[in-house]
Amino acid sequence: MNAQDQQLNEEGRALWDQKAAFWDEMHGDDGNRFHRRLISPSVERLLALQEGEHVLDVACGNGVMARRMAALGGQVTAVDFSAALLDRARQRGQVAGAPSASPPIDYRLVDCTDEAALVGIGAGTFDAVVCTMALMDMPVIAPLFRAATRLLKPAGRLVFATAHPTFNSNNPTFYAEMSDHDGKIVVERGVKLKGYLQVPPVKGAGSPNEPNPHYYFHRPLHELLGAAFAAGLMLDALEEPAFGVEDADPTRPLTWLNIPQISPIMVGRLRVSSLA
Repeated sequence: MNAQDQQLNEEGRALWDQKAAFWDEMHGDDGNRFHRRLISPSVERLLALQEGEHVLDVACGNGVMARRMAALGGQVTAVDFSAALLDRARQRGQVAGAPSASPPIDYRLVDCTDEAALVGIGAGTFDAVVCTMALMDMPVIAPLFRAATRLLKPAGRLVFATAHPTFNSNNPTFYAEMSDHDGKIVVERGVKLKGYLQVPPVKGAGSPNEPNPHYYFHRPLHELLGAAFAAGLMLDALEEPAFGVEDADPTRPLTWLNIPQISPIMVGRLRVSSLA
């Protein structure tokens, strides 16, 4: 990383440490609605985890996905750069439902922008690497993708979930418009964008009532996936989950819950290219 990215990374670590308690309480054992309805189902489908497989959870936060993968029978190593979040994850332990023979989740303090530190966890030992809702929080992502090619076994896969770079990046504006259609009052909701190709890092409020904002790093699709391709990874599956009409919440009109036609999340599966 250059000096500016290093500074942003260190400031980001401090911001996440400061709100670790809030984040942990918001997600609990199983994650918030975003995680339960959109993220986890898509990640689990693309991951197709088999019992006994060794999986690395990158930027694990308070361990929601790590616990879920352990419950599915995976041998889980989970890393994050925030010591405060890892403390919260360890306190939650390995939830009931995990096979009794499964080892406990191995939590480690590792900065996911540090390629050497990631590879040091165990080159060639993982069946899968998972990164959920963290790529947009990292000032650089190329080190993670390069490390993944060395961490994965030959037939391994990397599954990621991220804020959709086209619709849910640093600058979406929610709107609601009321109009008269043939004598019937209709309210239409959506998002508007004013930038996509070049959007600088910004601090965003995140979830409602978060105690402090943190940095978001926008990357258009060609940059996001281009970093993976440059590392020798290929994309072989993609999902764009969205909330359904049954999720609509009239008490919160300007949220993703009320926009079923637009996906706020993108979930993809990468594999090491045979041409790499």
